[in-house]
Amino acid sequence: MTKFYRSTKDKKVAGICGALGEMYNIDPNLIRILLVVLTLATGFFPLGIVYLAAWVILPEDIYANDA
Repeated sequence: MTKFYRSTKDKKVAGICGALGEMYNIDPNLIRILLVVLTLATGFFPLGIVYLAAWVILPEDIYANDA
C-alpha cells in the first residue's frame, strides 16, 4: 500500500491534485478541472472542506527529490 502525500513537484495550491495525479497516473490538470467543476456544482462546502482538510492533514512528500 502506498502512502498518500501532498505533491511538492506538481503543486498549484496545496499539492493535493498533483498527488492524486501521481498516484493514479492521471494528468493533474484534469483532476483540477474536475475538482473545480464539482465544487461549483455542489457548492463550496462538500469538496472545499475536504480539500482544506486534506491540505491540513496530509504531509508533504519530502522524499520526492530523492527519486
